[in-house]
Amino acid sequence: MQCFELEIFADYFQFYIQDDNESVGDLSEAWTEEAVQKKLAITDGALGIGTARNMDVHVTVNIQESKQVIDESDYDLVNEATIISNTGKLVIAGCTDYFPEATRISISVGKYIVQIGYKNLTDISEDGLDGNDRYHLWLSPCT
Repeated sequence: MQCFELEIFADYFQFYIQDDNESVGDLSEAWTEEAVQKKLAITDGALGIGTARNMDVHVTVNIQESKQVIDESDYDLVNEATIISNTGKLVIAGCTDYFPEATRISISVGKYIVQIGYKNLTDISEDGLDGNDRYHLWLSPCT
């Protein structure tokens, strides 16, 4: 298993994960009212993860061989989607990050289940600048 601990600037209350291929779907069109409520926007080749703050947020990413068994009582919200990596690299970044300098994670080419656990979404300062919100992503190959 690979584990990555990241601090990502969640500008516009979101960050994204996508294949290292700039020709993916437009996430701005994927943020429907339902997607905002679920804190998950899905488009061709990319996932937008909604956040509780418009600041740097802590993100843990685990790449593992099998799907994570998640105790949903440990999280405020749990989502699941799939993503395809055609390049063997995933980009994880805030939506205003400079794409060529964004964090990249090497994985095997293929389709992955992405499970997302959102924690401490209401543990935010009154001004919204500080908080203990955490975002945990588990990626495992689709079987």
